[in-house]
Amino acid sequence: MKTINASDLGAYLYCQRAWWYRKEGVESGNQEAMAAGTRHHTLHGRKVFIAGGFRLLGWILLLAGLVVLTLYLSLSLFGS
Repeated sequence: MKTINASDLGAYLYCQRAWWYRKEGVESGNQEAMAAGTRHHTLHGRKVFIAGGFRLLGWILLLAGLVVLTLYLSLSLFGS
C-alpha cells in the first residue's frame, strides 16, 4: 500500500482533478503562463527582500541619528 503524504492530501483537498492529473503524469496545458507566474513570484520575492534591507537600513539610520542628537544635546547642555 502506498503511503499518503501531506502534500498529496493537500493537493487532493484543494482540487481533486488537478491531483489526479498530476498522479497520472498529465502535463498542464498552460506551461508558458505557469513559467511567467514563477518568474513574477521570483521577482516579487527579490523586491520584498530588498525592501526589508531598506527597512533595516532606515532603522539603523534613525538610531544613529538619535545617538548623534543625544550626544549633541548632552554636549550643548552639559559640555564645556
